[in-house]
Amino acid sequence: MSLLAAGFVTGLSLIVAIGAQNAFVLRMAIARRHVLPVIAVCAISDALLITAGIAGIATILDHAPGVIDVIRWAGAAFLIGYGLLAARRALRPAALSAAPGGAVTIGAALLTCLALTWLNPHTYLDTVLMLGSVANHYGNPGRWWFGAGAIAASGVWFVALGYGARYLRNWFAKPGSWRILDGGVAVVMLGLGAGLVVSS
Repeated sequence: MSLLAAGFVTGLSLIVAIGAQNAFVLRMAIARRHVLPVIAVCAISDALLITAGIAGIATILDHAPGVIDVIRWAGAAFLIGYGLLAARRALRPAALSAAPGGAVTIGAALLTCLALTWLNPHTYLDTVLMLGSVANHYGNPGRWWFGAGAIAASGVWFVALGYGARYLRNWFAKPGSWRILDGGVAVVMLGLGAGLVVSS
């Protein structure tokens, strides 16, 4: 259960930061257009990427066990860097424009969502490299419980964003709201990064 919770918190911390994908889901949610297909694409894509990250890194580690040290230090550096960026965003918050921007067909919405997910390098850093490396720190089968928690976090976040954002339109438009969110992300990321350094 603790590994599920760790995966959930880590996954949620990586997903909730302001980004193109979340902004698009938020806009579709506020416009009430194609919400279910859009959040399904996001959640399924994350599940595939997280699974690939855990499985791929696990395969590498089976053939080269020494790589775990490199991955651990790279993961710690990424987490600490990500935490510092979140802290910077918290100190200099920006409002997120959620204007729907006109009618969008379901085909255009899904293609845009796929592009924002699969053509974004940060997606691979977050899901494949970051979550994969942190998950493998727990060994087998712990990494899969961690991954299940991260996948659950993705699903919960996109459902909450897709169906709850319409009620939070005014809240998301305020920089202070993102300051609170990014401040929490910074604390979690810096804590996880420090944990990887201490355990090495």
